[in-house]
Amino acid sequence: MDPALLARIQFAVTIGFHYIYPPVTIGLGLLMAVMEGLYLKTRNPLYSRMTRFWTGIFALTFALGTATGIVMEFEFGTNWATYSRFVGDVFGSPLAIEGIFAFFLESSFLGILVFGWDRVGPKMHFFSTVMVALGSALSAVWIVVANSWMQTPAGYFILTEGAKTRAQITNFWEMVLNPSAVERVSHVLMGCYAAGAFLVLSVGAYYLLRKQHEAFSKSCMKIALVLAALSSLGQLATGHASAVGVSKHQPVKLAAFEGHFEAHAPGTLYLFGWVDPAAGTVRYGAGVPGGLSLLVSGDFTKKLPGLAAFPKTEWPPVNIVFQTYHLMIMIGMALIGLSLFGLFAWWRGFLFSQRWLLGLFAVSFLGPQIANQVGWMTAEIGRQPWIVYGLLKTADGISRTVSAREIAASLVMFLSIYLVLFGLYVFLLIEKIKHGPELKP
Repeated sequence: MDPALLARIQFAVTIGFHYIYPPVTIGLGLLMAVMEGLYLKTRNPLYSRMTRFWTGIFALTFALGTATGIVMEFEFGTNWATYSRFVGDVFGSPLAIEGIFAFFLESSFLGILVFGWDRVGPKMHFFSTVMVALGSALSAVWIVVANSWMQTPAGYFILTEGAKTRAQITNFWEMVLNPSAVERVSHVLMGCYAAGAFLVLSVGAYYLLRKQHEAFSKSCMKIALVLAALSSLGQLATGHASAVGVSKHQPVKLAAFEGHFEAHAPGTLYLFGWVDPAAGTVRYGAGVPGGLSLLVSGDFTKKLPGLAAFPKTEWPPVNIVFQTYHLMIMIGMALIGLSLFGLFAWWRGFLFSQRWLLGLFAVSFLGPQIANQVGWMTAEIGRQPWIVYGLLKTADGISRTVSAREIAASLVMFLSIYLVLFGLYVFLLIEKIKHGPELKP
C-alpha cells in the first residue's frame, strides 16, 4: 500500500481515539467550576458531592487523554518528517505555549483538585478547579490555532535552502489570528462544552430511570441542561461563521460540503443525498435551491464557485466530505432540539417524570462525540490534497525513509493498544457511574 495513505490512516486512528477524551474534560471542567462555585455560595453539601463525583470522572478522562495524545507527537517525526520540517518554525510557538501555559496549568492544579479537598481551604480548592477548567480550554485553543494555520496560513514567509523549503513566522499575531482561527476555536470549544454537558445529562437521566440519587441527578441535569442548550446554539452560530470563512478561503472545500459542481452558479443547501463525482451530481438528494448561497452571502442568487471551477487533482474525496458534514449538521440540530425541549420540559415541570425523555437524555452523550469526530473528519479530509493549504500537499509531507510495512505494523500495534485503553476507560467509567456519588461531602 501507499505509505502516505497508511500514515494518514494511522494518524486518523490515533487522533480519533485521542479526541474522545479532551472534549469531555473541557466540558466537565467548566461544569465542575460552576458546581463548586454554587457550593461556595450556598454551602449546600449537594453541590460538593456533585463536584467530587465529576472530579473522579474528569481525572480518569484526563489520564486517558494524556496517554493517547503522546503518540501523535512521535508520528510527526517518524511518519511526517518532511511536513514537520516545513511547519516546525511555525508550529513551535503555539505548541510550546500549549505545553507550558495550558497543559502544565491544568495538570499542576489537577493535583490540588483531586487530592486537596481536605488539605486546602474551600476558596483555594475552587480556584484550582477554575484553573483546571481554564487550562483544559487553553490547550484546545492553541492546538486548534496551530491546526487552523494549516487550513488558512498567514503571517509567514517561505525560506528556501537548496532543495528544501520551510515556513517561518513573520508576524506572530497574524499567525495566531489566521483567517479561520477564531471561528474554528470557538466552534471546537462549543463542541467540547456540549460533550461535557450531555455526558452529565446522560448520567443524571440514567440514575433517575433507576430511581437512584434523585436529588443529585436533578441538580446535575439542571446545570448541564443550561450549558447543553447554550453550547448547542453556540455551535450553530460558530458553524455558520466558519462556513462563511470557508467560502472565502477554501471554496473547493465548501463546494464539497454541499456537492456543488457547477463552476459558477447558486449553490443548493442539501438536507441529505449521495454524491456521484463522476456524474457531477447529488443523487437521491433533497435540498433548498440557492440555500448555500443564502447561507454564505445572504443572497439566494449569488453564484458560487463549484467543483468544476477547480482542477480535479485539487478535489477532496467529495462524497465522504459531504456525508460527514451533513451527519455533523443533523446531529447538531438534534442536540439543539433536545436541549431546548428539555428546557421547556423543565419550565413546564415534566422534565424528570417522562421516562421516554429521560431515555433520550441517557443516550444523548453519543451525539456530541459522534458530531465532534465527523466534524474533524470534514475539516481535515475537506482540505485534501493539501496538508498545509496551498503550500504543501499531503503526499509531499511524508517521511522519505519510512516504509509501508513499518507504518502498517505500527498501525496494528497502536490500534490494539488504543482499543485496550478505550475498553479500560469504558469499564472504569461504568464502574464509577455504578458506584455513584459519595453520601457525604
